[in-house]
Amino acid sequence: MSDPAAGGPDEGVYAVEIVRLALYDIGRSIDLKQAADLLPGVPGMRIQRRRDTPTSLTMPAPLCVDLRSGLKRIYSEESIEGFAASARLYDEGVMSIIVRLKVSATIEALHGIEAKPITYTIRDIDSYIDERYKAVLEQVLPAVRSPRREPESETYLAFCFADVGCDPARFLSDNDRGLTTLLAGEPWAYPLHESQVRKAMSNPFSYSERDLAVFDMDRCIIVDADRDYEDVLLICELANYQYLELRSLDKLLDKWLDEAEDVVTAFAKKGKGKTKPLKAGALRRKFGNVQALRLDALFILENLENSAKIIGDYFLGTVYEHICGIFNTSGWTRSVERRLDALTHIYEIVKVERSERTMLILDVVFIIVCIILPVLQILQVMLSS
Repeated sequence: MSDPAAGGPDEGVYAVEIVRLALYDIGRSIDLKQAADLLPGVPGMRIQRRRDTPTSLTMPAPLCVDLRSGLKRIYSEESIEGFAASARLYDEGVMSIIVRLKVSATIEALHGIEAKPITYTIRDIDSYIDERYKAVLEQVLPAVRSPRREPESETYLAFCFADVGCDPARFLSDNDRGLTTLLAGEPWAYPLHESQVRKAMSNPFSYSERDLAVFDMDRCIIVDADRDYEDVLLICELANYQYLELRSLDKLLDKWLDEAEDVVTAFAKKGKGKTKPLKAGALRRKFGNVQALRLDALFILENLENSAKIIGDYFLGTVYEHICGIFNTSGWTRSVERRLDALTHIYEIVKVERSERTMLILDVVFIIVCIILPVLQILQVMLSS
């Protein structure tokens, strides 16, 4: 058993850093230069090229804002060692709030810890994040293009264990049931089926003999005696960023498809029945909106795919691919592409409809000018003679 003073476990008590990520899609985009004038922050995000990570790795460059200076002891209770919070603003319209809490606790005590009081002034992690999010949003709102009325959000919770007193794989095996309920967000001693335990623990990731990580839909467990897991946490954030943006775009396209359907309906009803048709000018504006929405969605998807290219057979690349597989981002991408195709199809239908109506009008004018008028003139001459 490790010496507690050295950071090892003492009778099942472990040194753990709890990292809570909350991401919000607050608008179409954020002007980071303007945001830097509104908030004290540092542009860019550094990641050390380690664990066979290639130098060609493309990462986003957000504005990073420290919301609480340093990891300091903030509470008299010995089990709580430090607390820190920061925000990141991405130019694609996403804000992330990251809260980090260092504790010494048993695996049982970690269950539901995100909802437990931290200090006399901080009720719990999630309420603190909500307060920081609203405060940062209020300050940065002038730099946000097309703010969302009801922003989509994603949360992710990481339990980062330091020295666990044994090999990480053995720690996982010896505590598999308790760690599975922690990973699943279930109460301690919840009677999970053995198949769920096997599934949760079946795909650990390790780069060295001193580290290990397992991932789930909204949580992960990291074991690293050296506390060398910043790059893994960053990959978790970027995977959530990708997932959030795809969900938001999918929802946005649903709304735009409804608007495009109104345009098609307006064309179908034009001049028919008792329903009052839209005026020509309003119809043209709606038709222009269909094209603008289609192009806007294409640019959003393209920028999203280019924001982080974590592709390749290296450690962080396989971790990123695994988390994206859990989120099924490829399925969300296909859903977005299908809606884009539908929007394009509607645009083409409206375009053809307008062309056909224009040709019909020209045909009528041609008949009047070239056939009916000459016939009338001939009849007029014949009658006059």
